[in-house]
Formats: sequence, structure tokens, C-alpha cells
Amino acid sequence: MLTDPLAEAMAEAEKLVQAAPHIRTQQDLSEGYRYLAGGILASVHAQWAWDRDQPFFVTGTGPFMKMGLDNPDTLYWGTRIDDSHEYVVRGIRGTTADLSFQVLSGNYTADNVPGSESAFDDRAFDIAEDGSFEITFGPESSEGRRNYFQLAPGSTQLVVREVYSDWDQRRGTISISRTDTAGIPPAPLTPEDVEKRYARSAKALVDRVKTWLQFPEWFYLKLPVNTLTEPRLTPGGLATQYSSVGHFELRDDQAIVISVPRADVPYMGFQLGSRWYISMDYSYHQTSLNHNQAQVDPDGNIRMVVSARNPGITNWLETNGHETGILQFRWQRVDRALGTADGPTAEVVDIDEVAKHLPYFEDNRITEDEFRARIARRQQQIAARMLG
Repeated sequence: MLTDPLAEAMAEAEKLVQAAPHIRTQQDLSEGYRYLAGGILASVHAQWAWDRDQPFFVTGTGPFMKMGLDNPDTLYWGTRIDDSHEYVVRGIRGTTADLSFQVLSGNYTADNVPGSESAFDDRAFDIAEDGSFEITFGPESSEGRRNYFQLAPGSTQLVVREVYSDWDQRRGTISISRTDTAGIPPAPLTPEDVEKRYARSAKALVDRVKTWLQFPEWFYLKLPVNTLTEPRLTPGGLATQYSSVGHFELRDDQAIVISVPRADVPYMGFQLGSRWYISMDYSYHQTSLNHNQAQVDPDGNIRMVVSARNPGITNWLETNGHETGILQFRWQRVDRALGTADGPTAEVVDIDEVAKHLPYFEDNRITEDEFRARIARRQQQIAARMLG
């Protein structure tokens, strides 16, 4: 049957999920099955939406199709490109903290991270007073052409990130067209094309699961547990993004107290991730905070507590039943080098001793009703920003 390759890939991917080495509890496995469902949705959607001759932006990760330690503060868009063609990207700049573009060569696989051929934010091109912009990617030299960006040989993907430091910021718009095919309908589907798309969907699904299961091992798990690195330029990432990473392992009676200076940058965010290398649920739980959402102490530091049990403070990050997981800071649109003094410190303490490690504990306290109101607000903002 036509769908046999996809059915076989789904069965293979399910076995990969079941055999994941980090599974300790039934919750871990159940979340793995949900992760698999999102992977199936995304893999099929991408192969049927993408067309090299008539490209448009597709979201490959979101609340229901997570991958690659997705940032709760970011909307991701991507499309396939070819370095021999010219593409025009048009849009209207929203009020978000950052809008960035990255050209990749190759694909993420279990053995490879694609090369970052170029990465820049919206300061690299002209934007009209009404927020509209038009930029071109193509094979010609960009010398002397402000809104033209040359594609390096081997360029295969264009990724766009819209980053929110406030979840009420206005979303922008974006579209792409290939100059030589604009206005020309795509060729009618053929049986061969349909067969290829199902086969590619199958391969993409298995590759997706294999790939992202490797990333924690490569970049996180070899670090000392319950610690965070000093800020460093994100490997293979955006030119103006620094990150600090780590992983946690906590008992129910333990907490990590994290302190970090409130940086003078357009975007600074912290999140928890599961060992599936995806964000923990950020709609119904406070598993992420950016510098606008977090409470800042009078001394200019943001102090957060990562724990299973509620310590009764505003900046509580919920592990939500996870004994282990990923810790991730990001600073974006940075215009200076960040060092140790800009980064976080982390200390494991007994959950009942948290107050002793927060010098402004009385200012940090929050009632259950107030915290519930914060969660309700997150739900409303996610619905408006990501699901609208």
C-alpha cells in the first residue's frame, strides 16, 4: 500500500521512543508517546506542505509539534531553498523583541548538525515606517545591496525566528516566493510524487526521533549535574545569541536556587526541558520565564527556584513530575560579549530551606490564587500568540 513506508516508520519510531534510555516513570513514557504524535504530525505536514518550486513558510515546532528544545518565547518558521534560485521574503515587523533569519546547509541528523551559512537579525536590512520589509536571498553577490543576502553553495533551509520578551507583543507577518515561479501554479500531483512524499514523510519521522534523542548527550549530559555553564555563543546558532546550559536531577525534597543578573538586552529567557529534548509544558505550568515575566529583586538579580514542590514564590519553575531534565538560558540580540559575571549561579538546597537562600524572600512570596492567575494568563497569551 502507498502508506506502508509511513506505517513502518511509525512503528520504528515507537520502538525508539520505548527504548529511550532516560525513561524512568510511566509519565516519561506517556510523554514520549505524545512527543511521537507531534513528530508524526510535523513530518507529514512538512513533506506535503513544502514545495521547492513554490516555497512558503511552515512551522515545524509549536505547542503540539515540539522538537529541538523549542523556546516557549519563540515562533519558528522554515522553508526549503536551493542556492541556485532567488527568493523574496516580504513581511510586516511585529513588536517582538527579535526577528532573525538563518540559512542552513544540510539537515539535522543523529550524526550531524547542519552548517550555519549565515545568521542575522532585522537590523541588517531596511524596514519601512509602517513595519513592512522586503529582502532577497539569491546566488549573486550581496556587495553594495542592503536588502540582498547571498546564498552560500549548499544552502538548503531558511529558518525565521520571532522572539517575544512579552507574550502580549504583536505578532508580525511573513511570506516567501521564488522569483522565477511566482504566479505560476505548481505542477499537478502524479502517483510518483505522492509516493515520494509518503516515503519522505516516513524517513523524516525516524530521523527526527533519532536526531533529537542524541542532542542531550552531545550538549548537556556530560556537564556536572545541577550546574549551569557560563554564557557562550550558541554553537551553530544565531550570531547574537548567547546561551547557558545544564541538566538537573532532583528529589521531591530538593530545589535548585538559580540567581542571574537582569541583563540589559532585548531578550533573556530561561526554560526547563524534558529529556525528549523538548520544552516542558509551558501553557499550563510555569516551566519558563523571560526577563519581563520574572520578578526582579531590588539588587538587580532574578532569583528562580526549580523544584517539584511549590516553594510559594513568584519565580517558581515547575519540574512537573520530572526527576531529570534540561536547564537552558538564552540571551538574544546581544551587542557585546557576555561573560561569567553575566551568567547564572545554581545551588541545590532542601525545599524547606529555600527561604534562607532568597535574600528578598518576603518580596518574592505569592499566594496559590495569585499563582493560578499567572497560569491562567499564560493560557490566554499562548492561545492568542501561537494558536491564532
